[in-house]
Amino acid sequence: MRYQNPVPTVDVIIETGGRIVLIRRKNPPPGWAIPGGFVDVGENIRDAAVREALEETGLHVTLTALLGVYSDPARDPRQHTISTVFVGTADGIPVGMDDAAEAARFTEGTLPEPIAFDHAKILSDYFRFRKTGERPI
Repeated sequence: MRYQNPVPTVDVIIETGGRIVLIRRKNPPPGWAIPGGFVDVGENIRDAAVREALEETGLHVTLTALLGVYSDPARDPRQHTISTVFVGTADGIPVGMDDAAEAARFTEGTLPEPIAFDHAKILSDYFRFRKTGERPI
């Protein structure tokens, strides 16, 4: 029997210099995204988040908060994924690496378009969390 369970992923909203880091994706689906990716076999979620952030942005991230878990079956058009989303901090200038064609820093008022996956919702939740301390349920 082959199980068809959702696949675990991680995303990290990286705070640096009063802005957040997004990557422009090299591969479909196109758009700007929160740095992240798939959890490797034998890897814990926190380690996966730090690894993915480094691989895509070149930044060494310190995780500071768990924002939430996102599991809408339609969140990724490629397959059903469940993302654990962290907030973290880093110093330095992000550089697009690995699956990222580009990495750049943005404020809430300068977010690029299009935003891939369900990351517009996640970013909205993040900015509300930063203003009110309220986390999504």
